[in-house]
Amino acid sequence: MSVTTLPHTDQIWEWLSQVPDPEIPVISLTDLGIIRDVQWQGDTLVVTVTPTYSGCPATGVINLDIETALRSHGIEKLELKRQLAPAWTTDWITAEGREKLRAYGIAPPVDGTAADGVLAGRVSRLMGNNLTIQCPRCGSTHTQKVSQFGSTPCKASYRCTDCLEPFDYFKCI
Repeated sequence: MSVTTLPHTDQIWEWLSQVPDPEIPVISLTDLGIIRDVQWQGDTLVVTVTPTYSGCPATGVINLDIETALRSHGIEKLELKRQLAPAWTTDWITAEGREKLRAYGIAPPVDGTAADGVLAGRVSRLMGNNLTIQCPRCGSTHTQKVSQFGSTPCKASYRCTDCLEPFDYFKCI
């Protein structure tokens, strides 16, 4: 690809919006908010990625999926840049991503409960204390935390006391 025919970054964002998260395939990497920047540096495309947490086991797969998707669209020179600061937060999940999580049966993070710099409040939120989690299946707020740890490290296990269905809650980070 020559410099004069490089795709616009808007097009690249569109391509990346089609790349699913490997752990939750109904949500894209852009919906999740982990792709932080896309820019051309000369004829090299630089994609900046912030993992959901520094030890995320899916990071390698995510990078491979990004590379595969972009190369399938003819991107030859590509650099994936890992950015750990600022740390990813559930505030970066798009409204569309939150709705996709809910429709899939995962309760999205409660709005306004992500990191705010206050340690005591953050610990309380991470532990799920005093949060009203809505059941993604029936909409009830009569739910109970079963376990701080769900199917992946970023989720907790809950149960609805109305419809009695178990579900994951995407923890606020």
